Amino acid sequence: MRTNISIVVAAYVRLSVDEAGKSVSGSIENQISLIKEYCAKRELIVAAVFQDDGWSGGNFERPGFKKLLEFLRKKSANTVITVDLSRLGRNMREASYYAEEYFPEHGIHFFTISDGFDTARENVFAPFQFAMNEVYLRDGSRKVKNVLKNKRESGQYCACPPYGYKKNPDNVHQLIPDEVTAPVVQRIFAAAASGDSSRKIAMELNAGGIIPPLKYRVLYRDHFGDEGASHASDLWNYTTIKRILKNEVYLGHTLLGKTRKASIRSEKKLPVPQEDWAVTRGTHLPLVSQETFDAAALNLGKGTRNYQKYDHVRKSIFSGIAVCGRCGYSLCSCGTVYKGEREKYWYLSCTRQRPDIADPCEGVRIRYSDLLEVVRQDLNEILAMTDEQIDRLVGDVLREAQTSEAGQARREAQTPEAVQARQLEQERAAARLKTIDRVITKLYMDNAEGRLEDARLSDMVSQLQTEGAGLQRLLTALEPDKTENAAEDYQRFFALARRYTHIEKLDRETLSLFVERIEIGPKELPQGIRKSVRREQPFCQSIRIFYRFVGELAPAPVRSFPLPSNPEPGKK
Repeated sequence: MRTNISIVVAAYVRLSVDEAGKSVSGSIENQISLIKEYCAKRELIVAAVFQDDGWSGGNFERPGFKKLLEFLRKKSANTVITVDLSRLGRNMREASYYAEEYFPEHGIHFFTISDGFDTARENVFAPFQFAMNEVYLRDGSRKVKNVLKNKRESGQYCACPPYGYKKNPDNVHQLIPDEVTAPVVQRIFAAAASGDSSRKIAMELNAGGIIPPLKYRVLYRDHFGDEGASHASDLWNYTTIKRILKNEVYLGHTLLGKTRKASIRSEKKLPVPQEDWAVTRGTHLPLVSQETFDAAALNLGKGTRNYQKYDHVRKSIFSGIAVCGRCGYSLCSCGTVYKGEREKYWYLSCTRQRPDIADPCEGVRIRYSDLLEVVRQDLNEILAMTDEQIDRLVGDVLREAQTSEAGQARREAQTPEAVQARQLEQERAAARLKTIDRVITKLYMDNAEGRLEDARLSDMVSQLQTEGAGLQRLLTALEPDKTENAAEDYQRFFALARRYTHIEKLDRETLSLFVERIEIGPKELPQGIRKSVRREQPFCQSIRIFYRFVGELAPAPVRSFPLPSNPEPGKK
């Protein structure tokens, strides 16, 4: 143990939902008490306590843990204490990284009270401790799956209620019709059964001012964070209509288990084959008859072209990462067949490039193989950088942050008076945003009950949303600057890069490890050419790659195509 006078402690405690109630000694309060008692006996200063109550040890995106890291970056403590190693986390890879790499490299002494882990000495049994903590995580995941499986097989509804239903207040595992949205579902099925297309139904609902499912959940049902609520569109689209028309829950059946987590470490959900769904029939009141459901399904398929010949669709590794540089929406994977002979030409295209939505995007498009090769080449250039090149790059970033006018302004903004003024302005803006949300909700309710005309509703909501957008920009501008952490972020990124020497074939796992977002811009044709009439036509296109921790590294995001290493399909 080091000299007490130089030790400033940050305590970290965590309790997952499934651990709550199992042991009084393991509660948040008792963890804090145990750490404080330990420190008091040794005359250690506890500068702050960070906690995550109800967070899984497999997830390191915890708010309390993030605050702890930010606290340590500011050099506010040089020691971290947890009751045991599992409180840090149960994900073997992440827990090992922080305990054995991150903390020692940043001069932070980390140790646990009950199981003897200490970065100040050799930890021979640490790998076994990390492994056993992950075994516990996997066993807990298995038990939760079994509980959910039993509930599903008995017909209990253990998910968010679908549009048109709500949960029975007397039995939360049973669905009952929602008096507001059930008639909308019945209207959709009736229109589809009479021959209306999903696109026409969506446009009629938009014209009638009907609130779409996700927006309805945000306004009246679930509690969404700002990020989740921002994805809720004010308009219906044909995809939502099709999803409703295909859902047998409206026949009174419970269908669960449609998705699964990619792994216990991941929050990403993957589709489950339909034959593996948990289906229980006749569990609640149906909203439509079998005849109406079948008629709607029959008409729904009339305009669908059969592409069975091309069943082997290539899955895009850029899903959720590649976005449109014009509107910011995700790019979807599309394909084209030329003359029935050449191989399928895959490209990524903007999802908002459609006429049935408000303010449609002009769209962008890029060949899938082109983007794959550009990102692979850029990553290999980064992996090939020498230590001298990396040091020079980090040094340039730090010097720019220190000498720029913006850097000077940021340093001036760190005075106590400026910090207090910024916090006050943030609180006022956040309070006004909450008021705006409440007012908009009330306006929609007044409109639904006939007390407010549609035109007046549209004007008032538009004004409030404009004000809200301005407040959001203000809050973003008031966020404390993090450029002082730039060196640490670059070190973390290049420590990750040092694990690889060369990427021969880029896959989803490697892409997600390095890249956070890719912005694709529109094509730029040579001067005098207004439209590309052949696929070999040279052009330029902006591709901005934002890497994890460090953002953009390439100074010139405009690339020239076609790539010499990527010939046309069918050509040799």
